[in-house]
Amino acid sequence: MTAGFIQSNSALNISRFTPRQGEVLDAALGLLVKVGDKLTMNEVAKAASCSKETLYNWFGDREGLLISIVQWQASKVVMPEVDFSRIDRVGVIRGLEIFGANLLQVLTSDTSVALNRVAIARAVSSNLGSIVLENGRFAMGKRLKPLLEAGRDAQLLSFDTSEAAYRCFFGLLVQDTQLRMLLGEGINMSAEQIKAHAAWASNQFMKLYST
Repeated sequence: MTAGFIQSNSALNISRFTPRQGEVLDAALGLLVKVGDKLTMNEVAKAASCSKETLYNWFGDREGLLISIVQWQASKVVMPEVDFSRIDRVGVIRGLEIFGANLLQVLTSDTSVALNRVAIARAVSSNLGSIVLENGRFAMGKRLKPLLEAGRDAQLLSFDTSEAAYRCFFGLLVQDTQLRMLLGEGINMSAEQIKAHAAWASNQFMKLYST
């Protein structure tokens, strides 16, 4: 591992879910890919081999289940912790690559595509769109910004706001891939291709923002 970074899930809020709840949420994600917005508590209970009562006790209702699904999926993006006393250029680049590869892997998965399609379909009729934004896009920004700000504090990066810098990195990383997948284009990126693209995006970002 690069000096100044530790692979960690400490900021991902995974601890709110037990291992068994994680299994149930994985089953719900699998169903979401197949049935989309038609997902029911009955189907999830059957797929996860648990009772409806258990689902209601854990997640409240169908909307609460969908919120937990979003949070569970977002928790799969691994973010390295920043050691502010040891940050250097190599560490910034490595942190961007780790985050970028994990984010792109999650965003291009069948489950994320299905989840985002449901959120778009229900954006007007429910608050699922805002749930996905808050626990997806906005949560991802909050995870990366400490790294960007640490780089700026160490005079390795120069930008006006960390939000603008994050948007730039996100654009370089995701480009139009997510939109094309949401519209039905079959894009299959291997782990090696994702890692290589994350490295490219990180490199381009550093060219733009390095001091």
